[in-house]
Amino acid sequence: MYAILKISGQQFKATPNAILRVPKMEAEVGGKVTFSDVLLWSDGDSTVIGAPLVEGKLVHGEVVKHSRADKIIVFKKKRRKGYRRKNGHRQWYTEIRLTGFGS
Repeated sequence: MYAILKISGQQFKATPNAILRVPKMEAEVGGKVTFSDVLLWSDGDSTVIGAPLVEGKLVHGEVVKHSRADKIIVFKKKRRKGYRRKNGHRQWYTEIRLTGFGS
């Protein structure tokens, strides 16, 4: 069983008891979240593809933690001009444990 979810404009594959790293959400740690934007639903025997969403299907989860991803380095340079800029960035994310699939 799996589903394809749309969360914050991105698509994620959801399986039972999976842990997803999604862009930061405004939810408390330990809180419950429900996702209703299901793009595809498969129970092993049949697959339902939404147009654009699958009606009546929900995925439930629990917020595990809020944290920041590893640092990426943004380096800009123009050759022979003496121009160099170094910048770092760490993106916030929310970890969610999927607890149930339902209608």
